[in-house]
Amino acid sequence: MLYYYILKSATAMSPAPEGAPNSQGHVFIMLLFYAGLFAIFYFLLIRPQMKRNKDIGRMQDSLTKGDSILTTGGIYATVHKIKEDTVTLEIAEGVRIKVQKSAISEKVKDSRETNGKNSE
Repeated sequence: MLYYYILKSATAMSPAPEGAPNSQGHVFIMLLFYAGLFAIFYFLLIRPQMKRNKDIGRMQDSLTKGDSILTTGGIYATVHKIKEDTVTLEIAEGVRIKVQKSAISEKVKDSRETNGKNSE
């Protein structure tokens, strides 16, 4: 049994017989295909997500007291106090919660501007 596997692996390593089709270029084409596939994934999925994460990080670093924001949990609030990694938000008058800075997904327009546009 062992002799059979040794013989089979030895014949697999031998060169192709005369007249057999050349398979040397197939490896290059396969590598080119995978490189193209990775490039498509990079430009359509990975790069835009990295850009979005960078933009969100810049927005989170530029938060100031009084900004109206939206958290990842869907809570609209106003920034009350900012520390290193935590932000105190005011969700109603006198109601404050602490969240991680990374839980803030976007700045929203001030509620006074929004109410003014809706009433017209």
